[in-house]
Amino acid sequence: MSWLILIVSAVFEAVWATALGMSAGLSRPIPTVVFLVFLGLSMLGLALAMRRIPVSVAYSVWIGIGAVLTVAYAMLTGGEQFTPAKAVVLTILIGCIVGLKFAKGSSNNNDTPSVHRTP
Repeated sequence: MSWLILIVSAVFEAVWATALGMSAGLSRPIPTVVFLVFLGLSMLGLALAMRRIPVSVAYSVWIGIGAVLTVAYAMLTGGEQFTPAKAVVLTILIGCIVGLKFAKGSSNNNDTPSVHRTP
């Protein structure tokens, strides 16, 4: 469940990043409200996911998915030009994100908390 929450919160990150870009410096009300709502939801999801997923993996996956989706949306809507170099870099980034999930010893797959408290 933590991984699902993390992925959804990463999608929300792409939404708030895109809305921030559309807000014209927070001067347009609708994109500004979308930015603020999805920023909060994204951070909440990241925080919840980090209860079970180590911070190094959770944050890297969250930021990576958000970045890929933000750039992909910008290219699909004409906000950024598609180039083969960007496609290669995004593909490598996706590979690295998947690699973090499956790297031995980097993820906590047994549903135990990722943070150990000391007295």
